[in-house]
Amino acid sequence: MKKWKRPVKKTLKQMIVQRDSARLVHYLLRLVVILILIAQVLNKNYENVFLCILTLMLFAVPSLIETNTRIDIPDTLENIILFFIFSAEILGEMRSYYVTYPFWDTALHTANGFLAAAIGFSLVDILNQNERFSFRLSPIFVAIVAFCFSMTIGVIWEFFEFTMDMVFGMDMQKDTVVTTIRSVMLDPTKSQKIVAIKGIEEVVVNGKELGLGGYLDIGLIDTMKDLFVNFIGAVVFCIAGYFYLKYRSKKAAFIKRFIPTLTDEKPEKDES
Repeated sequence: MKKWKRPVKKTLKQMIVQRDSARLVHYLLRLVVILILIAQVLNKNYENVFLCILTLMLFAVPSLIETNTRIDIPDTLENIILFFIFSAEILGEMRSYYVTYPFWDTALHTANGFLAAAIGFSLVDILNQNERFSFRLSPIFVAIVAFCFSMTIGVIWEFFEFTMDMVFGMDMQKDTVVTTIRSVMLDPTKSQKIVAIKGIEEVVVNGKELGLGGYLDIGLIDTMKDLFVNFIGAVVFCIAGYFYLKYRSKKAAFIKRFIPTLTDEKPEKDES
């Protein structure tokens, strides 16, 4: 394992010379968010001000983990996490990319499945490398645990979205327009017979047409789609992680860029 040493502050020139991409990305994204924050304050848009502050706090989490623990986060993984936060909070929420680009939410949930699997994978891999524990999980069990961890995170997030919608009247679980519905609730005989209505072109609510060109599915399709793409992201990472642990081959070595590792327990003394 690597020798642990508390990260030191670097100047911008040092980061460029040393090609410290994680810190460069961190500072550049933080600068962009701070500029956006100032603009939102001037515009008195305090909801967006809160989102900017939340984004800055989330940006600091990877650095805090590395500074206060013996966990080393690879630059590639840290950069993806930072871009993920920026894409979700600033572009998705503030710039309304979730509505403007239908694929935006799908892409982020896929990335979330991948990242959560990487975190779950690393947690088990760190335990496997720790000499204090007498057990060692096989590569297939590490992959299964990582997959289950990722899917659990995805489900918890959907619980959060549902709670925000029900309790605070938000619309985190985006609606979907469909032209066909099937339900036993439409069966007048109450005998569990499925009744289908196809080719729906318009829906009237309280005498007013919604003008959507179909029936409005409230959140269910969006939730299941999010869980499905989370599943895809988790499976992709877990398969790659399995082959990496199983064979430790150069072909799967790229996966190391996404797996946090445990450094040596004794800090390295700074002789300077």
